[in-house]
Amino acid sequence: MTRIIAGVAGSLTLAVPGAGTRPTSDRMRESIFSALDARGLCDGAHVLDLFAGSGALGLEAASRGAASVVLVDSARQAAKVAQRNADAVAKAGAERATVVAQPALAYLAQTTRTFDLVFLDPPYDLPPAQVAAVLQALVPTLVEDAVVVLEQASRAGEPEPPSDLALVRTRRHGDTAVHWLERRPGAAG
Repeated sequence: MTRIIAGVAGSLTLAVPGAGTRPTSDRMRESIFSALDARGLCDGAHVLDLFAGSGALGLEAASRGAASVVLVDSARQAAKVAQRNADAVAKAGAERATVVAQPALAYLAQTTRTFDLVFLDPPYDLPPAQVAAVLQALVPTLVEDAVVVLEQASRAGEPEPPSDLALVRTRRHGDTAVHWLERRPGAAG
């Protein structure tokens, strides 16, 4: 069972797509959002959730006061589930998330929006070169001092971010690693 942990939609149960997704556990989301809340990074933020699946990460940010949330997933079934979840979270009083059924790179190539906070939770079998390509394509959409939270298999090692992003910390939780990256001040975008 996946649920919203805190905020206006706290304890709301979320639907989860079937095969092909790996939802972030409530415990992992609680850890991530505890760190984000300590820095005041959710309230009023413009949030992007790439490889969104159910949308749990982006919708948790919406529940905690994000100004806007975009959920992107290439799987149509996942996008349908994310839309149902987004509707339920909005009904509870959070900002309504926009759901986009499109591959991450295609979305990043065409969007004109900018973001303060980005969640990347790609499939564990996505090759490191593709993760690096997504990070590179993401840079122009980031405001200065934006935070990127990348969840990967621990065995994948540390990501190789483009020069505009700095890897500031990594936390390992069993077979999962959460990498925190920040936009370098003055980086072109």
